[in-house]
Amino acid sequence: MTKKLNKNEDIPSTAAKKKIEKNFETLIFIDTNIFLDFYRIRNNVSIKYLNEIIDHEELIITSNQVEMEFKKNRQSAIRESIFETAKKPVIGISYPAIVSDHESLEKIKNSKKDIEIEQSKIKETIEQILKKPNEYDRVYISLEKIFKTSRKINLSRNDEKRFEIRDLASKRFTLGYPPRKKDDNSIGDAINWEWIINCAIGEDKNIIIVTRDGDYGTIDKENCYLNDWLLEEFKDRVGDKKNIRLTDKLSEAFKWVKIPVTSDMIEEEQKIINMNNAWDYMNARRMQEDVSNVRNLINNSSWDSFLIDRMSKDQLPSWTERLNMERLPVNENLLDFLSHPLRDKPLSRSDHKKE
Repeated sequence: MTKKLNKNEDIPSTAAKKKIEKNFETLIFIDTNIFLDFYRIRNNVSIKYLNEIIDHEELIITSNQVEMEFKKNRQSAIRESIFETAKKPVIGISYPAIVSDHESLEKIKNSKKDIEIEQSKIKETIEQILKKPNEYDRVYISLEKIFKTSRKINLSRNDEKRFEIRDLASKRFTLGYPPRKKDDNSIGDAINWEWIINCAIGEDKNIIIVTRDGDYGTIDKENCYLNDWLLEEFKDRVGDKKNIRLTDKLSEAFKWVKIPVTSDMIEEEQKIINMNNAWDYMNARRMQEDVSNVRNLINNSSWDSFLIDRMSKDQLPSWTERLNMERLPVNENLLDFLSHPLRDKPLSRSDHKKE
């Protein structure tokens, strides 16, 4: 039976000590992709991070936009993280008859049954987490405390300030200002940036942005660099005396503001970053291979470049039609037809015979 989690019960803290009030000079904005990575971090390390976020909520800039993005992608992140768990145990190996009465075989069979039973329990827990996150999902429950707490640096759906922020975000999106993804059709990143600027001005604080996307700048293996325009804009709107930093590591942001970080927190986060980098590399390689394959198909297709140019002026067939056609010799009648505009109506059979 899956045990429900008590929303009012504190998850064991990383350090058994009372919260000490500090006058922090820096606020932290945590991008949605960082929150989703809590489902990919193993053991209870994600809970340690969440504990520190809750304990220092007065430093965490967030908004209804981040909340929406988290809840929109939560289920997909869970599916990705438990894919291996859902696989059946590989203990179906056949053994020669000569050892069929060996006692180890019976142990293997029993072990297989035990594994299947435990996997079914895990599957049940996963289903409960997906169906009832407010009762069974520790990450969800912890972040709800952050999203639903009324704070000056939390832009909720009930805050009238959201309309002003949306208007500013819409304007910068129309003008093509960063942060934004290539071919992006959403103002989500623009909303987050405008809210970050608003909090920096209103609270008179420095800013740390934690993200693993390239929306806010360049993220290298060793260093992160805020987009040139965003840095200049921050200085113009907030002031030269305030600083803004970009990082892809939450542990690094915590260390900058003196929030305690353990070695296992650092190690687990680095594993996730390495995994994400490897995934991006594989996707890039696949894309290169796809482009190469398409080029080869085009080069081996039945259309000469001259014919393609002529066809594009009138009516170009789909790529599938082009690539599936056999190579045919180009005849002068066809070229003559393509060099003129299409007729108002198709030729009848009798017209074909006359021509």
